[in-house]
Amino acid sequence: MKNLNIIGKSKKKIDALSLATGNAKFTDDFYVKDPLFVSFLYSPHAHAKILNIDDENAREINGVVDILHYKNVKQKLHTTAGQGYPEPSPYDTVLFDKKMRYVGDRVAAVIADNKQIADNAVKQIKVEYKILKPVFDSEEALEKDAPIIHDENSYMPIPVKYEPEHNLAAEVEIGFGNMKNGEKEADFIIEKKYSTHYASHAAIEPHSVISYFDEMGRLVIITSTQVPFHVRRIVSKVLEYPLSKIRVIKPRIGGGFGGKQEVFLEPIAALITIKHKRPTKIILSRKEVFQSSRTRHPMKITLKTGVKNSGEITSLSLNALLNTGAYGSHALTIVSNAGSKMLPFFNKVKNIHFLGRSAYTNLPVGGAYRGYGATQGYFALNQQIDIITRKLNLDILEYIKKWHIRTGETSEVFKALGEGTEGVTQTIHSCEMDKCIDLGAKEIDWYNKRKKRIMTGEDKVRGVGIGFSMQGSGIPLIDMGAASMKMNDDGSFNLLVGATDIGTGSDTILAQIAAEVLGINLDKIIVLSSDTDITPFDVGAYASSTTYVSGTAVKKCANKIKNQILKVAANMLNSDEKNLTVANEKITDTTKNKSVTFAEIGSYTLYTKDQFQVQASASYVPKLSPPPFIAQFAEVEVDKRTGKIRVIQFVSAVDCGVALNPKLAEGQIEGAAVNGICYALTEDYKFSKSGKLTNQTFNDYKIWTAADMPEMKTIIVESDEETGPFGAKSVGEIGINGPLPAIANAIYDAVGIRLYHAPFTAEKIYSELNILR
Repeated sequence: MKNLNIIGKSKKKIDALSLATGNAKFTDDFYVKDPLFVSFLYSPHAHAKILNIDDENAREINGVVDILHYKNVKQKLHTTAGQGYPEPSPYDTVLFDKKMRYVGDRVAAVIADNKQIADNAVKQIKVEYKILKPVFDSEEALEKDAPIIHDENSYMPIPVKYEPEHNLAAEVEIGFGNMKNGEKEADFIIEKKYSTHYASHAAIEPHSVISYFDEMGRLVIITSTQVPFHVRRIVSKVLEYPLSKIRVIKPRIGGGFGGKQEVFLEPIAALITIKHKRPTKIILSRKEVFQSSRTRHPMKITLKTGVKNSGEITSLSLNALLNTGAYGSHALTIVSNAGSKMLPFFNKVKNIHFLGRSAYTNLPVGGAYRGYGATQGYFALNQQIDIITRKLNLDILEYIKKWHIRTGETSEVFKALGEGTEGVTQTIHSCEMDKCIDLGAKEIDWYNKRKKRIMTGEDKVRGVGIGFSMQGSGIPLIDMGAASMKMNDDGSFNLLVGATDIGTGSDTILAQIAAEVLGINLDKIIVLSSDTDITPFDVGAYASSTTYVSGTAVKKCANKIKNQILKVAANMLNSDEKNLTVANEKITDTTKNKSVTFAEIGSYTLYTKDQFQVQASASYVPKLSPPPFIAQFAEVEVDKRTGKIRVIQFVSAVDCGVALNPKLAEGQIEGAAVNGICYALTEDYKFSKSGKLTNQTFNDYKIWTAADMPEMKTIIVESDEETGPFGAKSVGEIGINGPLPAIANAIYDAVGIRLYHAPFTAEKIYSELNILR
């Protein structure tokens, strides 16, 4: 992009100093007078019915204000998934239920004058359970005689297949072409089973919420959320409380990654404040976050491909089975994404069948997580392509470049599968996948390392692998972003956006867009985001939507402001608008060599003549979801004696359109890549035989620190996405999709073992090496 002053520059985050000095306020930093504190009693059983709750002893403790449970709280079915309305998730949840569906399910809440009293009172509650047979495996859950987990009145609010009586939380199936003919055309068939595992979002800030009544008697909820407007709607519906009397504020957030797209604490806090007319504070412990918030959904995938000796894939069958845990939050959309984000990549495949199912089990609840199904799907596809190309002795890089979707092309999958895209023909307007592959391969020195099995010691050997993927930029015809702006008398502007900055820097990006349109410095844009009383509507931070969707709304709004300013300047300069240019915080008549500053215009419109407020608003609903593309390369070293694996180098080359702020884009990719590397190597939930999570703290659940980091390199490969703001596409999620398969392929390249089931622990590698021996 040419002649841009703010866009494409690595501007400092507008909240950087505030965060660095500790002045930024997170939920727990807000002061409220005389708050109530909440502690929860959780189920020790994976599957049980409550026969009775005796809370008498707990209520007698001095300082205990109330105890909530199924006996005294109305059971209103809802979903905790903060998605578009009506939500594509089953209504299978109530605030307090009589049936427990996993270890960590919520039994009761103690409300007290301080947290210590609440914690002590929880221990005094006596619960009588009827223990039921649990089911932990997603395949076993769908068997005919499996225990039924949801046997009440749960339902799906949209017309899709939902059979709780069979533990089926969601099902989606598409196909085109002729699978039998495709398999007949093939010279060989490869069918493999893959599986991915549980993971915690591991956000440093736990789930937190404060609620209180303001001086006007309106309910205010300050919460660590990605979806403030969804919070307002869900709280209103669950509590049957007027939406007009609810205000939701998102402060600074210490990480989200999808986990804070859930609305499971806010209704509880709001209920307590409404009932007792006192502020309420809920801050989960790390143990509670691990066990009782949300996780990445485990998934089992069977991938069957018919292949010609030329490498052409004649048929592709993908069967994905998602373990949604005890409740169906995002169960439909994540399993759908395993197909919709992955299958279009090789769009020349003429015969495709996809079956996605989500099964209820008695394990922790899955939810939105960065990558959102694409991570699981690409784990299978990338390894399958590595297997095919090795069997045919083909260069995998050239193979990908030959068969991937390109600019000007489409895919039948876009029309058949996806959130909002059913029946929509989406054409790719920008794709620099080939450049991503070439630059990434050069950076990691691919051809001097691939298939070389270079020894770095007596028992240590190295290998390299690739992981490719595409993602999306928002949900077409469903997501909406909006913005409003007004001009001040010093030439500065207030920008109000509903978009939710969860640490990604979206406030900065949106300010850059507005500043570029108006030809002003970034410090002239004053951003206020995510306050449902003040800012316009936005669906929130998910589906990689903010830059593309909310950014387009901001650009539209800023252009409206610009047009108003030009009209005023034309009057002030007695000029024709067509002779005016906007730059450097002033408007100049190029024919008269006269100019007027933004400050002069701002003052003029408010105080001098024909006064009015320069202001505008705009909204945007996308018709397309242009995918970013990425090629990620891993070099690993495997110790054949111990099975220990070390990532030596990790390279990501990404096409995210025009990087509006290259440093922030690089940070998103590297953060996602490290997230993915940890997921591949060290992160996993460990359960007892009774379904209890046994590694509930960072002492037992390993996430990487700076000391663990390999050499990281991110390459921004720009394309120009004509439908995006200043050519931009998304960048927030795609970086997590490649590490898992890239490392798996690199391990094979090093020692010849194929790992179909993540994570890749030293024990697992050691065991597979012993089988080889």
